[in-house]
Amino acid sequence: MTKGELHQAFQSRSARISVGASAVRGRGNSGVVAAPRRFLRQLDLSMFGKTTESGFAKNLDTATHALCDALPRGARHWGLARKVINIFLRNCLYTTYLDAAFGLHWNEPYFELPLDSITAVHLKRAAGRGRLPAWPGVKHLTEPISAKFQEAATAEADRRRISRIHLDAIWWSVSRDNDAS
Repeated sequence: MTKGELHQAFQSRSARISVGASAVRGRGNSGVVAAPRRFLRQLDLSMFGKTTESGFAKNLDTATHALCDALPRGARHWGLARKVINIFLRNCLYTTYLDAAFGLHWNEPYFELPLDSITAVHLKRAAGRGRLPAWPGVKHLTEPISAKFQEAATAEADRRRISRIHLDAIWWSVSRDNDAS
């Protein structure tokens, strides 16, 4: 997996978590979650880095108008588009602040893959038939079963030459980018 592909997975995840029903509440139109997610996955984030204040403002306005045009007809509101872009940019920014403050990147290889039904299905597929126990669900997950799934996550991550935590961005978001939301 290339750095560019991994960055795309991170951007896709940020788009997915930035635009949920609560962010677009009250708009009542189908596609109001899916359309901004599609737009944000493709947004050139470099336009928001290393620029002047006026350049940033111009790029923010350009992106806002472009997102507004990408929304379903009944939801084409400048305020909604601006809110969604600002939430997305905030989520992209926060990652660096927390890492800088706490040095999280030093322990990146130790971070576990968040386990849920989506990641479990992908891990079972990657590990091969019969190599992992049945997925009990998050509510019934025990330490021994979790350890087996984390071992499988480590093996798959090693195969891809990434840390296992990043499998979540790939499986939870990128693998679902063609869905309705």
